[in-house]
Order: sequence, then structure tokens, then C-alpha cells
Amino acid sequence: MQDPTQQEQASPEVRERVRASFDRQGLMAHLGARISHIGPGSVRIVLPARPEVTQQHGYFHAGATSAVADSAGGYAAYTLFPEGTEVLTVEYKLNLLAPAVGDHIEAVGTVLKSGRTLTVCRLDVFGVRGDGERKLVAAGQQTLIRVNGAEG
Repeated sequence: MQDPTQQEQASPEVRERVRASFDRQGLMAHLGARISHIGPGSVRIVLPARPEVTQQHGYFHAGATSAVADSAGGYAAYTLFPEGTEVLTVEYKLNLLAPAVGDHIEAVGTVLKSGRTLTVCRLDVFGVRGDGERKLVAAGQQTLIRVNGAEG
């Protein structure tokens, strides 16, 4: 997998719009997640390991894993949307492939098809150890809808 520092960056305007929206997400702040990369049709979100995001065996909880995957895909789609529009998840499916362990998990959302109304994204979540070793722990697909203005 390519190093995110070597990947194309979205325009400064798009990066600011994505970060401003992400900063309004209470759940991401509560979990301690942060965006590590914003590119055209691609977003990476990192979630550090903490007891509050684990399940009873010490692995990252599937709910935390799913939440960051959903947000990574949503923001990947959002990078391609025009100004004045918003993104909402229609559905997603995530297969948990291995126990999510490591110093952090990294969710990668990648746009597969961006349409006028619906966008489909690939979701990959990696467990990342301190030495940089990465293991795919979850994979899925997501459908998002583009809406005009803020929907409440």
C-alpha cells in the first residue's frame, strides 16, 4: 500500500471543507479519531488504541472500527462533491477479517464510482503496529447520497 504522504492531496479548499465537517462530528472526537490524509476520492482516518475503544478481549471494538470506516468512506465521497452539498450514508457492509490490534487502526475510504446522486466507496481498515506493520482487519463497501445543503 502506498505511503499516504506520497499520495495526491485534495485542493486546500476541499481539505478545509472536509476538516470543518469532520470537526463537527461528536462521535469522531469522542473516539479520538483524526484524519491523516485527504486526497481526491480518498480519505484516511486514524484511531489510536485506548481502553475506551476496545471490547472485552482487548481488540478494537467492531463499533469503533465500523464508525471510522464509515466516516472515511463518507469523506472520500465528499471530496468529490460540489460546494454547497453534503454527504449521508445510505448503507454499508463491513466484513471483520481479523482481530483489530495494534497501536492504532487506519480506515481508508476510496471512491469506486461517483455519481450525481449516489457514490460507492471501498472501505479498508488496517491494524497498525508501532513498527509500521500493517494488517488488513476489515473490508467493505458503502453507498452514499449527495444532498443539497444541510439536511437535519
